[in-house]
Amino acid sequence: MNVDKVIQELKSFANDERKKTNEWFFKTGKGEYSEHDRFIGVRVPETRQIAKRHFKDIPFTQLDRLINHPVHEVRHCGLIILVNKYKSGNKEQAFDYYLQNIHAANNWDLVDTTIPHTIGDYIFNHQDRLKILSDYAKSENLWKRRIAIVATFAFIKNNQFGPTLKISKTLLKDSHDLIHKAIGWMLREVYKKNTEVCKTFLRENYAQLPRTTLRYAIERMQEDERQIYLKGKF
Repeated sequence: MNVDKVIQELKSFANDERKKTNEWFFKTGKGEYSEHDRFIGVRVPETRQIAKRHFKDIPFTQLDRLINHPVHEVRHCGLIILVNKYKSGNKEQAFDYYLQNIHAANNWDLVDTTIPHTIGDYIFNHQDRLKILSDYAKSENLWKRRIAIVATFAFIKNNQFGPTLKISKTLLKDSHDLIHKAIGWMLREVYKKNTEVCKTFLRENYAQLPRTTLRYAIERMQEDERQIYLKGKF
């Protein structure tokens, strides 16, 4: 079966040293956000290669076994297969499938490497579905909140900044560092497209900005201007 072959190939690239690194990097310690995640130590380029080789041969009915697998790299491979299916022309089917299985995007790398290219892209092209992201931004689930802001990357790439700014504002009081970083990342992407739009948002919301968000957002500024924004002396 194709799914078994994918899992076997992933296991053939398993590396104990990388496994330990990933367990530390993705915070699998007691009480941390990935406490119950399992890693085997496969590099992302290898995961992508395997997904590219097999995505045409694995139907959606078999994809469930990958995206619900307890091993992180297997889930990641399944979601990258889904991205490949989306890009190959199965856009509506892949989008609907992802929405029905959104629980599979349950770590920040799984969100960041797949959501902008699937959920984000589809909603950009079907903006009557934007409420999905607004609802996710208000979810108690950490990963849905990250999905909400990261999905707007598709809009930023197309010079539409409204959804990013709206969802950023919704999430400014979020307590989780992974949300602070995601907002800052998206605002930095806005800055690269339109500096004034980003700077206006930072000035207008300065009092509520988490420090991490601010630091991420202003990375592309010249040092003298960075200091102005760090100190809030506009």
